[in-house]
Amino acid sequence: MSDAFWKFSLVQSLETSVASSPVFNVYLAAQVRIGDKGFLSKNIKVNDLIDHHGDIHHIFPKNYLQKKGLSRKDYNQIANYVLMQSEIDVRIRDQAPVVYFSELKEQANNGGLKYGGIENMTELLENLKANCIPADIFVMDIEDYPDFLKKRRILMAQRIRDYYFSL
Repeated sequence: MSDAFWKFSLVQSLETSVASSPVFNVYLAAQVRIGDKGFLSKNIKVNDLIDHHGDIHHIFPKNYLQKKGLSRKDYNQIANYVLMQSEIDVRIRDQAPVVYFSELKEQANNGGLKYGGIENMTELLENLKANCIPADIFVMDIEDYPDFLKKRRILMAQRIRDYYFSL
């Protein structure tokens, strides 16, 4: 497949709100193949979350985006989805990423466990990378949401590409 497919067509196909999208399922298959851990999980892998019906979490929480006036088509983008443990999902609730990620940063700098078991910045940054979360998520708020989706789609497409070439 051409570079145009990997850099443009695939990225564009990730611009959907259909959770059953084959492209999203291939992305999850890539995470399973690589052995990625669930979003903010220290020990639980994506494969385990799929097997045990882990939560699909909105990185920018759905209710947060609804309160800001976004439509269902906008807040249910698959680039806004990650698999995670339900107990972590419940703790995040409707907080803006800038809020809960600043708390995660504090947690990773020995601030006590609030969201899962990640205890240091190295683990947190590795988890974000494994889940294709842009590194600037720590400062993102509603005005950053469109840019976040673009960046995440590119990272997800790269993960799918790496998976494809590993087969």
